[in-house]
Amino acid sequence: MKNAVIIATTLLIAFHAMAETPRHRVLVTTDIGGTDPDDDQSMVHLLLYADVLELEGLVASPYGAGRKKDILEVIAEYERDFATLRTHSTRYSTPEALRAMTKQGALESPGTAGFGSATEGSDWIVRCARRDDPRPLHVLVWGGLEDLAQALHDAPDILPKLRVYFIGGPNKMWCVDAYHYIEQHHPTLWMIEANSTYRGWFVGGDQSGGWGNQTFVTRHIAGRGALGDYFATQLKGTIKMGDTPSVGWLLHGTPNDPTQPGWGGQFVRVWDQRLTVFDHVTNETDKAEAFGVVEFAITAPDGFTSQNHATMIFDKRIPAQGTLEGHTLRFRFSPRDAKVWPYIIESDFPALHGQTGSFTAELPPLDKTMTASATHPNWWIDDQSPQSTEGIHRGAKTVNRWRVDFLRDFAERMDRCVR
Repeated sequence: MKNAVIIATTLLIAFHAMAETPRHRVLVTTDIGGTDPDDDQSMVHLLLYADVLELEGLVASPYGAGRKKDILEVIAEYERDFATLRTHSTRYSTPEALRAMTKQGALESPGTAGFGSATEGSDWIVRCARRDDPRPLHVLVWGGLEDLAQALHDAPDILPKLRVYFIGGPNKMWCVDAYHYIEQHHPTLWMIEANSTYRGWFVGGDQSGGWGNQTFVTRHIAGRGALGDYFATQLKGTIKMGDTPSVGWLLHGTPNDPTQPGWGGQFVRVWDQRLTVFDHVTNETDKAEAFGVVEFAITAPDGFTSQNHATMIFDKRIPAQGTLEGHTLRFRFSPRDAKVWPYIIESDFPALHGQTGSFTAELPPLDKTMTASATHPNWWIDDQSPQSTEGIHRGAKTVNRWRVDFLRDFAERMDRCVR
């Protein structure tokens, strides 16, 4: 009897300790529903860990891709597995709670200002950040920065509460104006900018046997409940999950110190002079930093007014809308790859229409990256060292070194849907 009392007391203490363990507050913005279904995969992974993270917001963002209905579609699959998941932990959020925190973000480009009008998503970021809670709010950005930029513009007082992990690279290319606004006007923001580190989730590392991008899905994901089957239909059953390092950062690592190793990578302080401004139509001898910001500030031709329009099209597919500021026509772009980037100007103004140009994006020299920014004290970026580089992807090895660990843990979580 005495032993039974001791065991019961021990279990009760353990239960209360678990119940009182503070969890990370998390809000995700995602371009789920676009042309790359890896956000669907990352959303499945996120919901499987909803018992160890305190989810507060799921925002469909940015314009052109993220749609609230696509988040709700994954939640519907989660609801089918919810009863089984709840047998493993009562901390799993109810489907109703998840739906209530799902919001629609920006549907239109804010233009070169980087912000426009408040959205349901940006208002929710403000509301969550202003909650009376001493813990920081971790904002995991899986798509564009438009709603975060809007929230900071509308409520700059929230900045100290935010801890942002931004999956940059191609996402930065599409939201460069919002990025530029945040970088220029909120330089003290706590930010991890992962432009290439995130690729370590699916590139390199141990991919032998059951750890391969396809074999892992076949062996450990497909057939594991509704969420497992849903995951397996994305990207033809191949792992990408390019946004998941932001979640891994909170699951295993030192979230308050980006220089320390963890599943989400290991980072260095950002450096200065990452903005390149051209005042002319360029050619490939003109150089700029890959993953930096390139701004074209071209003198508008006589007769061009705000009633006219002009767009630079990079690589035949990526548009940068021009904005007339006085006599200057301004365009911005962020090159995600080190290569020559051609462009053409499309305009209703004959003197501009059809003009072509190009520039060369190059990775920064290592000596430049070793001097931390004097103006951005809380901003981190990919480790540039050769030992952290996987192929051309700087920093990726700081993630893929953990591949077996994070995939084994994911497989164990997936089993919760059927046991």
